[in-house]
Amino acid sequence: MPDRLSAVDASFIYLEDRATPMHVGGVAVFRRPRGGFDYDELVRMIEQRLDLIPRYRQKVQSVPGHLARPVWVDDPDFDLTYHVRRSALPRPGSDDQLHDLVARLMSRPLDPTRPLWETYLVEGLARGRFAIVTKTHLALVDGIGTIDIGQLILDTSPQVGHNSDGAWIPQRPPTQTRLLFDAISDAVQSPRELVENARAAAGDLFSSALVQRLADTAGGLVTAIGTASTAPSGPLNVRISPQRRFAVARTSLDDFKAISSEHNCTVNDVVLATLAGALRTWLLSRGQTVTSSTTLRALVPLAIREDETDETVPGMLGNTVTAKLVDLPVGEPNAVVRLHHVSHAMRGHNDSARKVAASALKRMSGFAPPTLHSLGARAAGSFSRKIFNVVITNVPGPQEPLYAGNAKMIEMFPVVPLARNQALAIGVTSYDGGVYFGLNGDRGVMSDVDTMARMAEESLEELLSTVRV
Repeated sequence: MPDRLSAVDASFIYLEDRATPMHVGGVAVFRRPRGGFDYDELVRMIEQRLDLIPRYRQKVQSVPGHLARPVWVDDPDFDLTYHVRRSALPRPGSDDQLHDLVARLMSRPLDPTRPLWETYLVEGLARGRFAIVTKTHLALVDGIGTIDIGQLILDTSPQVGHNSDGAWIPQRPPTQTRLLFDAISDAVQSPRELVENARAAAGDLFSSALVQRLADTAGGLVTAIGTASTAPSGPLNVRISPQRRFAVARTSLDDFKAISSEHNCTVNDVVLATLAGALRTWLLSRGQTVTSSTTLRALVPLAIREDETDETVPGMLGNTVTAKLVDLPVGEPNAVVRLHHVSHAMRGHNDSARKVAASALKRMSGFAPPTLHSLGARAAGSFSRKIFNVVITNVPGPQEPLYAGNAKMIEMFPVVPLARNQALAIGVTSYDGGVYFGLNGDRGVMSDVDTMARMAEESLEELLSTVRV
């Protein structure tokens, strides 16, 4: 019997529409090695490692009549060169041109008739650089059996790789009769699920019974948030278009550490306070009314371990994500007071035993952030859009260089998907001494997303000015 999608995975298939494609992305920028790095090398690298993540050769097959959730089946026509693509900027390509390309790529939904991922080699960047852009559907990444493709291609030293065990032979896809028989067998055991799945597939995803069902089923992925009030209204919660804009901010991890040490808080607190300052400046630039009590609510997914002392699965973090609602004090004009507000709001999580295990993150093979950003986006997708204004995923990464083949990665920017009626999502990743912000916004609502990225850098400078030398 083929693997059936979990209720959570299926929900991301059902939630997807033209304006809200359900894939998470990553933009990794590399320095081209002396020996070069080309498309054939990237294809060869991925081909040698695909046996580590067999789900990337499988596609989603629906069940006749939607009598049960879809199943994963091998794609008998799998074509690696369809999923690994080549693009180029007019030389010398600028960062702005790269970001425009990323926005266009992220605006397009993945092909539902094929395995739900794509990787692009982007050539022509100025100063001897190239980029690898990844797109992975949220239904694909669960953090245990399947990691993000962006984690797969990176190594801690040049030319370290994995040799495939041999040629891949797809299993014969199930017949329609077999799918119906399995669906009926499952329905006998859980008749309510049959009705709820049919309603979800028909677009009635927000019936109270089904929402509760998905919340119950998501327990392995998300720690439930208690009853939450409706988020403050504002320009970020509007109907969005299918098109995106993408911008980045580059900062130094040492600056965040200096601020956290000065004010006795965590680096994550400083990240959130930095974004609170940027959002405040952005609201004012839009002519929005901002009073001392104005807030914007962020949903902040955080990867956790159930038991940080558990060494039974070395190298794995686990696929549990807790989501924290934080009211960002965008009405507060003083940067230090904003930081203290954020630190106080986050303290309940920071003091808990259920927090990010830094040692566990370090033990994860490859580059964990792409997978953890995917899990964070999955967590955000499991909650009502009415209780938050913006999603912020912040994932710590390794502080030593990583490589694709002989090419050294020099920057990494996450691309977190937008949910329905959510105009902005922000991903943050630290890597090799830097902290990199990826801002994904609706093209119409967030036409000035690049300005907000600059505001984030200025907000950090404002906090840094409070550090005593």
